[in-house]
Amino acid sequence: MNMVSANAAMNPNWLLRKSSLQAMAVFLFVVIGSVFALAQDTRFAYLLVYVWFGLAYGILLQYGRFCMASAVRDLFAVKVPRMAVGMMIAVALYSIVAAIVTLSGFSTFHPNAMGWHIIIGAAIFGFGIVFTGGCASGSLYKAGEGNMNSVLVILAISFSQAIVVSASGWWDSLVPQSWIDSAIAKDMPAELTVTQGWFDIFTAGYIWDLKGITTAEALGFGDSAVAILLLNTFLTAILPVILILIALYAFYYRKGYLRRSGKATPTLGDEFAGMWAMCTSSKNTAIAGIGLGILAGLHMYVTGVMREHYGIMNFGELLVAMGYQEGLSIQETVFDPGYWYITTQESQWGGWVMQLFGINSMDSIFFGLDNGLPNPLLNAPGFMSIGIILGASVMALSRREFKWKFPNWESAIFAIVGGTLMGIGARLGMGCNIGAFFATVTNGDPSGWVFLFGMVIGAYIGVKVFTWWMDWSASRNNTECDL
Repeated sequence: MNMVSANAAMNPNWLLRKSSLQAMAVFLFVVIGSVFALAQDTRFAYLLVYVWFGLAYGILLQYGRFCMASAVRDLFAVKVPRMAVGMMIAVALYSIVAAIVTLSGFSTFHPNAMGWHIIIGAAIFGFGIVFTGGCASGSLYKAGEGNMNSVLVILAISFSQAIVVSASGWWDSLVPQSWIDSAIAKDMPAELTVTQGWFDIFTAGYIWDLKGITTAEALGFGDSAVAILLLNTFLTAILPVILILIALYAFYYRKGYLRRSGKATPTLGDEFAGMWAMCTSSKNTAIAGIGLGILAGLHMYVTGVMREHYGIMNFGELLVAMGYQEGLSIQETVFDPGYWYITTQESQWGGWVMQLFGINSMDSIFFGLDNGLPNPLLNAPGFMSIGIILGASVMALSRREFKWKFPNWESAIFAIVGGTLMGIGARLGMGCNIGAFFATVTNGDPSGWVFLFGMVIGAYIGVKVFTWWMDWSASRNNTECDL
């Protein structure tokens, strides 16, 4: 017996103390890093807002095992609505906090362009998450638990996006001529070649001709308090959440609940009790949903306050003021959403690495015009994703749920292929389950529900294909054993 095993056997609390110390060490690492950044320049406080909110997101995600891939998989594969319910709780609460932030004048939200690309991109993204076993946020928190399969997913998402937005070839000729004409007609900077690369043509010739608006704006009510609360918050977010929860209860939870409670002829009060039981059936998931909803709204508020404090609209302005200009877009901007987002900063990681190897991506609209390719050490949203990983590590270690998990060849292929599809889908759909769904519907943008619909379709097909594959693989292995 080695020394570690001997200590664990002699003292049952030894492993718990060890995990707690490791969790404290990770937390202390973030604290020391934050102090170091502030010692370089106090204006790095703006970047640290992303870091610490990321840390909090990671803690809550891991605590509630909060993952949209799990939500759709559980619904379609085992008919369990627990995760989907938690997701809806988070949406409802985020929408309330987002309304308060908007009314206070500190909202940083911008609606997505509404079009067919959302449902197609979302379906591809949804298909991919089934094979990776994690959505964009789920892959990050699972990486924080020591799951190396999720690390492969993150890498695949990063590089697939960077390649998609920059690649050019014979496929450019397949785009509609109307897109090309529209892209050429745009007054574009000379540094950008909009006719060389299908994604640039898609962006300038199609996306830019669409309009992203909130429900209140679409109905002509502007941004009055009544319009924001009634149309953006209630009509766009809370009412759909209520309807979805009713559907989840009716199709997935009601029968079992009535059987367990012995209610042969339930009253309306019994039905409400059943709904409540469904919403509280998993304490951890419900708490995580509540926390994520409130936290996401506060993140937007704090970022807005920081922007007002420094007199900026984008972190790129602050980087210039601090003397950092490398990697900025031609407008001297970087990707800086001001709220919870994931896949775009991951595409920047992939693009930045490609730049190191001489593969230029800065002549593309995606990177060159707005998002830039900043050094990962100066990438504020990128540090939010890193914060999610570290926050999940803190929670996993403190709960003794951290474990290094290395993939076999089959799961590694699934991770890479699924992650690649997620990256492609995220760019076509202009976001992921966080940026294109969670952060949109909660701020009154109905395009998020279109993304969710497309993602559910893709995930449903993915579950069917994955189930077929597992059945085929099992039967093949049994046949080989028989032989």
